[in-house]
Amino acid sequence: QAQLVESGGGLVQPGGSLTISCVGSGTVQLFNTMGWFRQAPGAQRELVARIYPFGTAITYADDVRGRFTISREGTRNAVTLRMNSLKPEDTAVYYCHASLYDGRDLWGQGTQVTVSS
Repeated sequence: QAQLVESGGGLVQPGGSLTISCVGSGTVQLFNTMGWFRQAPGAQRELVARIYPFGTAITYADDVRGRFTISREGTRNAVTLRMNSLKPEDTAVYYCHASLYDGRDLWGQGTQVTVSS
């Protein structure tokens, strides 16, 4: 059964950097899109960044563009989000997401990112 496993996350000071990663397992099929969503307390889950296979297209939320970089290994179901110049408002649970060509969506369990001094 296909699933996503996240790693990284944690506590970082404002202005700092953090990298979170996600690997898909349980299937040999290449995922369509992979990306990251986040959800802060009391807020809806929102898209942070999304990348298509082989990086053919990338989307960033307006408030992270220029600070965050998403990357994906071309032949693997693996995605990384490098977050620079972090702000307290970036604090949230970050969820890895993948869309499959058969229409299914996969979600990771979530990893906490806290930006605080």
